[in-house]
Amino acid sequence: MLDQLTYLLLQVRNSDDPMRQQEVRSFARALQTTTARIDVFDLLSGPLREADCRQADVILLGGSGHYSVAQNVEQQGDWLPRALDSLRLVCELDRPVFASCWGFQAVARALGGRVERHPERAEVGTHQLFLTEAGQADPVFGVLAGGFTGQMGHEDHVVELPPDAVLLASSDLVRNQAYRLADRPVYCTQFHPELNRSDLVERVNAYPRYVEEIAGQPFDEFLATVTDTPDSERLLSRFAAHAAAGRPLRTSR
Repeated sequence: MLDQLTYLLLQVRNSDDPMRQQEVRSFARALQTTTARIDVFDLLSGPLREADCRQADVILLGGSGHYSVAQNVEQQGDWLPRALDSLRLVCELDRPVFASCWGFQAVARALGGRVERHPERAEVGTHQLFLTEAGQADPVFGVLAGGFTGQMGHEDHVVELPPDAVLLASSDLVRNQAYRLADRPVYCTQFHPELNRSDLVERVNAYPRYVEEIAGQPFDEFLATVTDTPDSERLLSRFAAHAAAGRPLRTSR
């Protein structure tokens, strides 16, 4: 059933970013589908149209190698307000949406939340997370134990959730690690449920400054702390199964 769904992955990555294709492969594995079922739209190139979204069963957003939503237009360029408008459109269409990392932050900002860069709260590698009470009762997250691990790689973080967001998970360092919208089938995670250990290692090899500046330890020592995260990797396929079966992806607050 999952391999029959179609997906639209919204990316914010430069054309020479080696992680453009890796991201597609990672989502395909976590969703138990093939890369042929995932179309890609580059948000740097222009605004998304409603017709682009209507062709997909599920819309995905992932990370970003070089771009931040914590900065203003003068720092990032005029692509940013266009991208935020596109995300508002996506959330209004009532299509199932799953956003991780940059997508988590961008959806929050697009819908009225606040994103800031705080290096002292940056996270990279495998980190422990904890479900909130709402997370434990959630139709997607509730399958996890109270505590689970996820792959991280971020400096920006959401300091204020959108008005209609329900907090699902936190870490010791960052309170807002996952949320859903109360009245729409939209889920967002600061961590990367699409990445396993080998994916994360490949990602930090492409962006080595994350280890140098955030982890603050030699690369070999950092690698020894990175583990597989089978619990969080279940989230995307569970989300897709709900979407495929037409089961509700929302609950009351």
